[in-house]
Amino acid sequence: MTDFPGRENDPDENPFAMFGNPEQIAAAMRQFADMLSAPQGSGPVNWDMAKNIARHAVAAEGDPSVMEGERRQIVDALNLADLWLNEVTALPSGVGLPQAWSRSEWIEKTVPVWRQLCDPIAERMVETMGGTLGAAGLPAEAQAMAGPLMGMMKQMGGMMVGQQIGQALGSLAREVVGSTDIGLPLSGDAALLPGGIAAFGQGLETPTEEIRLYLALREAAHHRLFKHVPWLRGHLLGAVEEYARGITVDVSALEEQLRGLDLNNPEQLQQVLGGGNLLKPEETERQKAALSRLETTLALVEGWVGTVVDAAAAGKLPSAAALGETVRRRRATGGPAEQTFATLVGLELRPRRLRDAAVLWKALESDRGTDGRDAVWSHPDLMPTAADLDDPARFARGEPDFDLSDLEASLRDSGDGGTEDGGSKDDGSKDDGK
Repeated sequence: MTDFPGRENDPDENPFAMFGNPEQIAAAMRQFADMLSAPQGSGPVNWDMAKNIARHAVAAEGDPSVMEGERRQIVDALNLADLWLNEVTALPSGVGLPQAWSRSEWIEKTVPVWRQLCDPIAERMVETMGGTLGAAGLPAEAQAMAGPLMGMMKQMGGMMVGQQIGQALGSLAREVVGSTDIGLPLSGDAALLPGGIAAFGQGLETPTEEIRLYLALREAAHHRLFKHVPWLRGHLLGAVEEYARGITVDVSALEEQLRGLDLNNPEQLQQVLGGGNLLKPEETERQKAALSRLETTLALVEGWVGTVVDAAAAGKLPSAAALGETVRRRRATGGPAEQTFATLVGLELRPRRLRDAAVLWKALESDRGTDGRDAVWSHPDLMPTAADLDDPARFARGEPDFDLSDLEASLRDSGDGGTEDGGSKDDGSKDDGK
């Protein structure tokens, strides 16, 4: 029996119902335990907690371990793809020890790079959330004495951001097919996910073996670039970090959404943090330059990979053209993975000029051959710019004729910008000729 009216005859009476859903409470308690277990100075996000949330997300929808037969199929596909690529590119193999991963293994293997990418924006989120949560409703004189409270609020902010990162990585893990298909070098090992390949092939009237081999060609081609173009990895990740440093948190929007927030309601928490709507770029010239550099480099990477993969698959994979178009649409139009990445670092990771870049690489190959095309990767100063994507043929024709001695000669002929020594030599030569 109970003292509350209307509950006298309730056979399902639960004296703890007032505290909410027991499963939600248990999940919240686990997350608080993870948060409190983070060592001091470990950064703005408890990455162990984020990994656990991501792994639970993929396990909830089924994430079986990779069977030996699946592992052998993927290893064989990557090795065969690597042999085919030897025929169409001057860059040597970058596969090393090919691997097959489950979705949980993808999370575990790629977290170090995600940490590098996400920590700058996560730190800004945590600082802002800690200040907003801690100061909410406090009079000015009380805020000066709220140091410990602010620290606790920052911990809570770190937990909330870590929860969102974990959910985002769990969502992304259900979409990827390998370690490079979002365009960034997330791992030093070439790997494919059997579950990702199966999901990619749904609705396609193409044999699984061809799909696996085509995706293996793309994975192996990416790793040739990332392994043998030493500046490329730092260039890409540095551009993402540079852009993220210019992201600010919309404090007024955060305060508005935090009013009346129920911290025991995971769905409401996810709504507040989801979609990146609290993140806004400062749109400084520096940030615009970082974004342009990132988009151009992503397009060049994707364009080169598509070019060499198409060449390697020609005459060997009957469905290569259809699969290539499917991949290009997937990368160019974006999807849930793009939204996930926008949530993590505040921008959409999309090669917007993929087709222009593919035309440029083909023009280079036509003008300079395979070795000349791939030699462009030898130094970042040789790489095409966004303007070059507007006229690929001009870039392909013009670059080999460029010579520093030509530039010096033109400066001497113009008579502008020369040194005093250079001027006296010119005058002297003229006198001798009189």
